[in-house]
Amino acid sequence: MDRQFARYLASELAAIDQAGLTKSEQALASPQGAIILDDADPLVNFCSNNYLGLASHPSLLEAGKAALDQWGYGMASVRFISGTAKPHLELERRVSEFLGTAATILYSSCYDANAGVFDTLFGAEDAIVSDELNHASLIDGIRLSKAKRLRYRNRDLASLRQQLEAAKAAGARFTVVVTDGVFSMDGSIAPLAGICDLASQYGALVLVDDSHAAGVLGPEGKGTPALLGVADKIDILTGTFGKALGGASGGYVSGHQAIIDLLRQRSRPYLFSNSLSPVVVEGTLTALDLLEDSNAARCQLLANAELFRSLMDEAGFSLLPGQHPIVAVMFGEVAKATAIAGQMRQLGFLVRAFSFPVVPRGQARIRVQLSAAHTKDQIKACVEAFIQAFANVDYLG
Repeated sequence: MDRQFARYLASELAAIDQAGLTKSEQALASPQGAIILDDADPLVNFCSNNYLGLASHPSLLEAGKAALDQWGYGMASVRFISGTAKPHLELERRVSEFLGTAATILYSSCYDANAGVFDTLFGAEDAIVSDELNHASLIDGIRLSKAKRLRYRNRDLASLRQQLEAAKAAGARFTVVVTDGVFSMDGSIAPLAGICDLASQYGALVLVDDSHAAGVLGPEGKGTPALLGVADKIDILTGTFGKALGGASGGYVSGHQAIIDLLRQRSRPYLFSNSLSPVVVEGTLTALDLLEDSNAARCQLLANAELFRSLMDEAGFSLLPGQHPIVAVMFGEVAKATAIAGQMRQLGFLVRAFSFPVVPRGQARIRVQLSAAHTKDQIKACVEAFIQAFANVDYLG
């Protein structure tokens, strides 16, 4: 390696570490669940996207094993060559049916879906108006497009109107408003009704990444557009199967037939990536079956989130408001959030601290994620651990 480049890498890594931003990886010794093993030590896991507890559900495991026998380990091809199996077409049909859209296209991840949608559909003559707190995959996807990029303040409709005016003044051919359905670091919900009203006034399209809401919010878990009564006003929906819907991998774009048809012909991450494994596809189909058969897991999840929020409020912690099972416990200082997360781990609870650049400066937090698999006793014990960890950190100075 070139010495100058090696010094640059060492300097960058040292700066990250000095700022307290080094990210470590937790190697599990067990399947994903409410309780996981770190080597031989059990930890109650409060930082997983396993919202419905389906990551290790017996029905999904059985479906995956059967798919392995019937379809093999992988397709070893992209979709348009020899990588399309019947389950791929069935999952696309089922997602469209679930979301109430005309058509759906599968990707290896929602990151790829968001990377592939903008460059295909929009060009230099167009404008993309994006919420400032959108997920990194949306930001990176937008960058791949040559469209004019405009940002509005998080969930601020007045700011959105200003940017739509700017897009209009710039003479944009097409304008698309882009937002997360649920913002992953806050647990807050986008004001989709207001967004759709403004988009209609300015002749703009609306794209929603609903990764943290699909399977969680709205009637039968159909997401934020269904929750807020605007499902018929969203032009493009993106999402993932890697959270509530089984926790494995895979993403999708869903919407109008012509949009999906053009993505199938020109979207580079779709055309040049291996097909989603049939094991994941069949497991996801089973997750949709479970979701459509019963609301029990989703109701339990939302009840768990409400219980955790109420107990943390009673204990005096500062929480960002919301109803989602993402609960942001605010500490402001990076060192305090990191120290409390470390204390929590010693007490047997796995949580993660987040700080700049993942969240704005001065807004360091611990993001707690509830699951339907958590018991009331585990939730109450987690709150008690927060209280003890906070006291320990204050005592240590």
